[in-house]
Amino acid sequence: MTYSKSVLLLAALSMGLLAGGCAKSGGQEAVPAQTGAPSASTAGSGQTAPSSPQPPASSPAPEISAQPSKTPSSPADPVQAQLDKMSLNEKIGQMVIVGLDGTNLQADARKMIETYKVGGFILYKPNITSAEQTLKFLNQLKKANQPNPAALWLSTDQEGGRVSRMPEPYLKIPTAKEIGQKNSTAYATGIGQALGEEIKSVGFNLDFAPVMDINSNPNNPVIGDRSYGANADTVINNGTAVLKGIQSEGVAAVVKHFPGHGDTSVDSHLELPVVNKSLKQLEGFELLPFQAAVKQGTDMVMVAHLLIPKIDPDYPASLSKQMISDLLRDQLGYDGVVITDDLTMGGIVKHYGIAEAAVRSIQAGSDIVLVGHDVERETAVIKALQNAASSGKLTEQEIDQHVYRILQLKQKYKLSDKTVSTVDVSAVNADVKKLLNR
Repeated sequence: MTYSKSVLLLAALSMGLLAGGCAKSGGQEAVPAQTGAPSASTAGSGQTAPSSPQPPASSPAPEISAQPSKTPSSPADPVQAQLDKMSLNEKIGQMVIVGLDGTNLQADARKMIETYKVGGFILYKPNITSAEQTLKFLNQLKKANQPNPAALWLSTDQEGGRVSRMPEPYLKIPTAKEIGQKNSTAYATGIGQALGEEIKSVGFNLDFAPVMDINSNPNNPVIGDRSYGANADTVINNGTAVLKGIQSEGVAAVVKHFPGHGDTSVDSHLELPVVNKSLKQLEGFELLPFQAAVKQGTDMVMVAHLLIPKIDPDYPASLSKQMISDLLRDQLGYDGVVITDDLTMGGIVKHYGIAEAAVRSIQAGSDIVLVGHDVERETAVIKALQNAASSGKLTEQEIDQHVYRILQLKQKYKLSDKTVSTVDVSAVNADVKKLLNR
């Protein structure tokens, strides 16, 4: 009995060892050469493939890696990463550019930065007295903004001619009318470079230029020699060249005043102009320069306070979904940043509450509302946008879409709050002189 049990035990152990060896060998053979896909013999059969014959002992099977093949991961979106880190109020701040008082950083402007996290500032002629003062002022704004998640837009209206913000001794830039009369693409590009170089030298990064309005109405009180001409081709040829010239200096450019302020007899700074044209008429004339600017890659489009009753009888273009979302975005295919003209102009405040107008403009498709004057109005606009977000009038998804466009443009121009150490007006003037003598 004892002998028989020992024999049986040895036999069982031998069989176990043999079975283990077969299992190990079969495991190696079963690993497919292409990971993630069945072999041709098993694909779709639902059956286990028979094990292959074992190689001779003198030729051991090569080691087969069972590691899955690596696919490159898609690069992270830096704009989305920046957006994801922002609070709702920080996002809303990006949707507002405001004006400010004085020639240096004062308490109201500091509050706009520290409390409301505004996306940027616009400086007008009273804010600018000299190159050195402007450089110092913009540096103060940058330093105050450094703790915030996005750098500031520092903007001005530097068109040339009578709309020039740069102080003496900067060289004066010719009017758009004079540029259009030359009608030289090379010259117009040089004008754009001169505009960009002048404002960049003190720290500006956003220029509300060029004007793309066609000066078709001789009674127009606001456009006149700010336009490159009275026909679409002249405005397109010169306006798009100036646009490219400004951008080439690392300054973002804004075309204005969509859908066209040229055929008006009322100044929208004072009242709300009415343009009695159909969409078909606009498409054949006023819209042509803006369509060309969109194709040329304009950074921003400024929408005017113009009532066009045949398209939207209730709201001016700057507050109109039909004009911004339907026409500019959907029909013209523009997916860049849309900004309003200054909401403190008479064309708005004489007819609408500014807070209501700001919310309506964002709902219509604007990304940024420009509030150029009066800290109380600026504050009212920001609080109205915050309340609209809290109540659901503006969803966070909508806000994210607007702010994504803004941050994308800021990243395109590598905006930073790094200060500019010095300004050499003589060197800038020497460059500008060469450009003007082309």
